[in-house]
Parts: sequence; C-alpha cells; structure tokens
Amino acid sequence: MEYSPYDEQLNVDPYPLYAQLREKAPVYHNEELDIWALSRHADVDAALRDSAGFSSANGPLLDSAIWGPDAHKVMSFNAMDPPDHTRTRALVSGVFSPRHMNGLEERIRDIVRTHLDPALERESFDFVADVAATVPMDVISELIGVPHEDRAEARRLIHLAFHRPPGARDLTPENAQAMGELAGYYLRWVSERRRNPGTDLLTSLGQARPDGALLTDEQIVAVLGLLVTAGYETSLRMLGNAWYWAWRNPDQRARAFDGGITEWVEETLRYDTPVQYMVRTLTEDRTLHGVPVPAGARVLCLIAAANRDPEVFPDAERFDLGRDTHRVISFGGGPHYCLGAPLARLEARVVLAELARRVSAYEIDADRAVRVYTTNIRGFSSLPTTIKLR
Repeated sequence: MEYSPYDEQLNVDPYPLYAQLREKAPVYHNEELDIWALSRHADVDAALRDSAGFSSANGPLLDSAIWGPDAHKVMSFNAMDPPDHTRTRALVSGVFSPRHMNGLEERIRDIVRTHLDPALERESFDFVADVAATVPMDVISELIGVPHEDRAEARRLIHLAFHRPPGARDLTPENAQAMGELAGYYLRWVSERRRNPGTDLLTSLGQARPDGALLTDEQIVAVLGLLVTAGYETSLRMLGNAWYWAWRNPDQRARAFDGGITEWVEETLRYDTPVQYMVRTLTEDRTLHGVPVPAGARVLCLIAAANRDPEVFPDAERFDLGRDTHRVISFGGGPHYCLGAPLARLEARVVLAELARRVSAYEIDADRAVRVYTTNIRGFSSLPTTIKLR
C-alpha cells in the first residue's frame, strides 16, 4: 500500500485507497516525500481543531514554492496561527456571516438566473463552464468589489494558477505567471478603491487599521488572493460534484429534485468533497496509534477519507441524501473553520434549487467529462450536459 497525493490514479478514484489507509495505516508515512497522513475521522477532526499542536504557520498546501514560514504572504490568515490568524480573519469575517449571507440570497438568485437562462434555452451545455464556474465568480466578485469587466479574465487566471499537468509536484512557470498577473489585478483594484471608496470589502480592507496602521498592499493582496480563489475554486467544484453524483444515483436525484436540496448539498460535501486534505505542521513529538511522529512533520489531514469513515457514517460508500451529515468536516474545524462555508452552502442551494425547479431530467456525457488535476482539489473542469425542461 502506497499513498502519494501526486498519484494520478487518485484523481480518478481515491476512495478505495483511503479505505485501506483508515483500516491498515491510520498514521501513514511516505518516506520519499516525508509526509504523514491521517485518515480516520476522529484523528483528522482532532488535528484540525488543535491549532497549537497542528500548526498552520507553514500553510495548508504541499507546494514547496508556497509552503514554509512565508506562506502567509500568499495565503494570508489561512497560513497563520492565533492570535495573528484571529486578528487578520476578523477583518473580513463580518462579510461572510450567516446573517449577511441570508440578505444576499435574492441577489444570488438573480445572478444564477442570468447564467442559467441561456444555458437552459440551449438544452445542451457544459455544466461547469456555463453554470458552476460563472456563478461563484460573480458572487464573490460582488462581495469584494471586483469590477464586472475584469471577472472573466480573473476567472481565466485562477484556472491557470490552480491547475497542474498530471504529476506536477510544485507550481509550474505557468502557475506562477498567472498568480503574478492576478496580484497585478488585485493591486489595481485596491488602488482604485483607495481613490474612490465604495461599500464593498475592497474599501473596508483599504481603510482597515488592525494595528493602528493601514494594511500594506501586500497584505491586502494576500487576503484578496485567498478569498477570490477559495471562494471560487471550491464552490465550482462542489457544484460539479453534486451534479455528477446525482446523475450517477437516479434514486437520490429524484429525492433531491423533490425538495431535498439541502440534503443534496450536504451529502455531496461528505461523499466527494472538493478539498481532499489540508496540511498542518506538528509542533511537538507525538505518538499516534502507536506510531511516533516527530515535531516538524508535515501532516496531511485527509478530510475526504474522514468523511467516508464507516465508524461515523454507516454505509459510507453509498451516496445517500437521507443520512445524518452533521459530523461532516469538509469545511475543517476549530479556528480555521472555513470562513466562506455559509456562502458556499447558500450558492449551492440556490443554483441546485433553480435547476430542480426548471429541469425534469438530465444526462451527462461521461465519455467527454473531464476531471481537473490539482494535488488536493477534486472535481470536474467539464461536464457536458443535456437537459429536459419541465
């Protein structure tokens, strides 16, 4: 049994290997990569909540170009521990509060219909390109204050920044170039808002004084980079996964279309979550399941494996909208619980509810479906779809 996050086969179906890890090697060490992996729900959940023992200071990703003590320059508060994490996260947390999200529902529905109407009129479209990739970008852009004319290009650059050729173990030159171009856009947006303040998050960040001084451009760019990419990339993959697995399970699709939208979202998050793992750095020597793990170890918390742990979710390999999902950890836990979780859930519910209201049946051309390749994001870059309207 060998586990490597760079194994191309995992992109097809990682779950049989995850099951082996949970059963036979709950604390797994890949000596070549010098990484450790936790796969059982209890262990992953505990590690994500223990920011003192499992630090985020080196960042949540394995890429050597990003991982390390300077990770916060790219990943902002996602690569910090309390109290720095708490202080920086507070700058944007209000925008993503459940109360604020509830007030956005009608606006999100308008955005959804703008993109959905032309796709449904054609009755044949790419679910990812025409729906899942457009709605999250517009929603996060409106929250932040991204100009409408820049959104398509920002979406293209995010795609280039995230996606790797199969087997790539670090940022490629194309990834780095796209990230640099994105940073240039962020700087331009910040500069514009400092000249012409508005009511959006860009303005708030430009005026914030967490330590008595204005945030630097670099600090704001890091926050924006985290929010735009995380708010876009994971949401679109979750939507694609929901669409795909409901198609693969017609009985559950019928249940979803018959009012089970929330259950559709939550079971998708459990069954095939977009974020497969998060990296933490162990701060002290620990012994886990009789295995000594040294301080400084890079530990992969395999969220996707934990969400299919049969000790927590009976019949875990079944896509079942009737199950109890309250212990799902797709959005993490503890101080790093995903800030955008309420927004991601709301977007997914609105998109899928609009589809269920207007579509009676659909088919996916599985032969032409394309999975995205990254080291820890799972989902589709193309889902050719044909629908039948009600």
